Amino acid sequence: MSAVTSPLVWEHVQPAAARRLLTGAVEAFAERGFQATTTRDIASRAGMSPAALYVHYPSKERLLFEISLYGHNAALDVLRSADSGSTPADRLRSLVSAFTAWHAEHHTIARVVQYELASLSPDHLAEVATIRRAISAQIEQVLSDGVQDGSFAVSDLPGTTLAVLSLSIDVARWYTPHRGDPDALGKLYADLAHRMVQA
Repeated sequence: MSAVTSPLVWEHVQPAAARRLLTGAVEAFAERGFQATTTRDIASRAGMSPAALYVHYPSKERLLFEISLYGHNAALDVLRSADSGSTPADRLRSLVSAFTAWHAEHHTIARVVQYELASLSPDHLAEVATIRRAISAQIEQVLSDGVQDGSFAVSDLPGTTLAVLSLSIDVARWYTPHRGDPDALGKLYADLAHRMVQA
């Protein structure tokens, strides 16, 4: 089980029954995908009846939105906390290392928030997209700073930003705990990202 499906991480979700439903949904969506998951699947994982789900959440999509919102905000917080260093190169390595390690350590929720976006309602997708733009801006700013001081050679900032982010995000698709240490993977991907943009 991912650390992000631990009740301690979701302790802000009250009452406890709502929290169990949310963690059950994370596991079900990651394992089966949103479309193939039924409310019965989710309720069963929470040890509740299907009807009980609607007491706490109006729909299966609302559960996905709550998970997506939490996961994207957590990922953005990780990036903002990691943006440190005296040079753009140090900052980029720190950002990519932290972002990659987060997607490995929390691959269960990361798989849901990164690969089930199409199942969100238009309004909910728009809200999540705002956070995604902030995530992209965090990386793009560091790349821009590196171009300005001559340490990075980047001809297409938006395209390179997407490439750097994709390195980290794709980890959630294939990662399992036996595939290695999240921190070691973060360092490897930081090296790769830095090589991509070195002048």
